Amino acid sequence: MSSIQVAALTDVGRVRTNNEDTFGIDSEHGLYLVCDGMGGAAAGEVASGMACSTAMESFAVQADHSEGFTLSAFEDRLSASIRAANAAVYRAGRGDEHHNMGTTLVAAAIAGNTLLIGNVGDSRAYVLQQEGWGQVTSDHSYINELIRTGSIRAEDANAPELARFASTITRAIGAAEEVHPEFFPVDLSDGDTVLLCSDGLTRYLDSPEFNILIDTSDLESSCQRLIDSAKESGGIDNITCLLLRYSEGPAR
Repeated sequence: MSSIQVAALTDVGRVRTNNEDTFGIDSEHGLYLVCDGMGGAAAGEVASGMACSTAMESFAVQADHSEGFTLSAFEDRLSASIRAANAAVYRAGRGDEHHNMGTTLVAAAIAGNTLLIGNVGDSRAYVLQQEGWGQVTSDHSYINELIRTGSIRAEDANAPELARFASTITRAIGAAEEVHPEFFPVDLSDGDTVLLCSDGLTRYLDSPEFNILIDTSDLESSCQRLIDSAKESGGIDNITCLLLRYSEGPAR
């Protein structure tokens, strides 16, 4: 019998006055989310909250009670949930009150020892396995597109002349009627740990720092250390992190 330990924290950061990040935890159905909203006034927090709640409701409604598990059916279920979130945010963003709002979304769905990551935008998922921390998702961002096409080198992504593009994303929940999430399946082993986070964290921290800051035996304190470190490094954006630890036995 497997079990999941989870902890999550979100922080407004040192500059912003409101928090447009949202996280969601549904341990019963095995779905965990981080969303980073965008839009004028309070539209970003509306978008992230709406996307998170809609995706979780859709995923729960589709609960699979069949005896067999297939990865394709699991991906279809997560995809439908993300598309439901997109439809809700897109419709709400057509009105004047929250015009053109949107949000990133990164999801971790777990069934048995199968982890399925889905993402839209530049919120990220990382997994700690035997070989160390590795980034699972690929940012849907303008800068990552420049790297992918060879226009710039990865080590130049933080160059000052590119700073104005740091938060420019190429896909978002609610930006269009259709959304195109990417999916990444991972086979989990005992002790594997998953990090979902908004770009308020990853603009300052990456895999090498995770080795120092994350103690897999104390997920909540680890979340706090990650946030504190990002704030000490600048904290110009909202910061959210969600940590999961997979165990092949019951929760300790």
